[in-house]
Amino acid sequence: MATGQSKQRVVIAGGGTAGWVTAAALSSQIGNLIDITLVESEELGTIGVGEATIPTHRSFHDIIGVKEADFMRATQATFKLGISFEDWGALGDKYIHSFGKIGISTWMADFHHLWMQAKADGFGGDLGDYCLELRAAEAGKFAITEKPALNYAYHLDAGLYARFLRKHSEARGVKRIEGKFVDVRQNGETGFIESLIMESGDEVAGDLFIDCTGFRATLIEKALGVEFEDWSHWLPMNSATVVQTEGTGKIPPYTRSMARGAGWQWRIPLQHRVGNGHVYCSDYMSDDEARRVLEETVEGEMLFEPRVIRFRTGRRKKVWEKNCIALGLSSGFLEPLESTSIHLFQIAATRLIQMFPFAGISEAQANFYNKISEDEFLSVRDFIILHYILTKREDTAFWRDRQALDIPDSLKHRIELYKQNSFVYQAESDLFRIDSWLQVMRGQGLASENHHHVGKLMGTERLKANMEGYAAQIRAAVQKLPTHDDFIARYCAAPEV
Repeated sequence: MATGQSKQRVVIAGGGTAGWVTAAALSSQIGNLIDITLVESEELGTIGVGEATIPTHRSFHDIIGVKEADFMRATQATFKLGISFEDWGALGDKYIHSFGKIGISTWMADFHHLWMQAKADGFGGDLGDYCLELRAAEAGKFAITEKPALNYAYHLDAGLYARFLRKHSEARGVKRIEGKFVDVRQNGETGFIESLIMESGDEVAGDLFIDCTGFRATLIEKALGVEFEDWSHWLPMNSATVVQTEGTGKIPPYTRSMARGAGWQWRIPLQHRVGNGHVYCSDYMSDDEARRVLEETVEGEMLFEPRVIRFRTGRRKKVWEKNCIALGLSSGFLEPLESTSIHLFQIAATRLIQMFPFAGISEAQANFYNKISEDEFLSVRDFIILHYILTKREDTAFWRDRQALDIPDSLKHRIELYKQNSFVYQAESDLFRIDSWLQVMRGQGLASENHHHVGKLMGTERLKANMEGYAAQIRAAVQKLPTHDDFIARYCAAPEV
């Protein structure tokens, strides 16, 4: 910080969703203590791959003071109760990874052990009978209720969301500079970034720089030389063909993920359109073929020509280096299979608030920030790999090769724990809960040999009565819910476009 300067100057390089999420987070919480400037160019645009979120998005909005209905109207958002995975385990298979909690667990064992005992005793039905969010998603229903409360996230237009957050941030003092920066000025002794040199010749000086330049990673990689750890050997998808289509029919309260010959296809329903994308590995499928698959399977008229996005899966070896922190795509990329992209830079921004270097850059602090970020990326990586490794598909070389993959030891351990004892856990660094790991494992046919015998302690009659009663409560709750379309119309309908 310069002599006589009262506030630290934070410069966010790049806009888009990551840049404006960061600006919104910082300005809403510590904006009175720092000066925030965001530099972006309208010419560069935004990737906009991810338009689906996870439930932590709601907590982020609570932090920055956003009213849900206002946000949803502004971004044409809809509600999301989970993801429907189709043809992942085998052709014809379908399951939903919902955001719900399954049953009521005991301190001794999780609910699915009780259910497995019930199945061994000849009753119990389907595991989904005990999850409100799953059954509501299947029924196309939704409401914001307290008892019982649905756990939900959103589908949103990423471009409109960045615009919404820009307005929110500028109202809280964030200064935006339009234009491209062409050089990065660094201190000759420390290597710290001192300023961005604009195409106009102007200079944007700062004390802390946030790299939101996307895959270009202009600050963290090109200026500071932080290397990228490539995970393509585990997750080889490197391309996506994307297009928007007109909305057709009812709006399901879930994302669809449909496995294809060399990857998968998403369908994300918004209020007035649908986001579509075909994620694939170019080693197994050409761009022309990927486009043909997308065009043959989308529903509704395409609103523009499909475009191709290139990417590489992996993470930045350090996201905090010197006086620069990488957020968004500059920090790493995990394919949008479980809608984690927006969450990862939301949590990174909130962590920065908690660890803001008011006293100057601390190496110990940066190392701790980097360690937490690494653990988060590793956990999400394993969860995504899980979907591929459990496939039983033999119809294409791509899927046969997924089964033969040598996966990380951390994931091998999780799979063996479940196969041997039906044990599922959530580590401290895990984003996904026990119910999420369980739904994907079971949904894709991972069998287990044993389970905890806590159900035997209850006795057959008591276990049966408790489970039937809980399943009946779920059915009754779903029955009372309005349709997803009806609730949106009443609560947050966006203006026609």
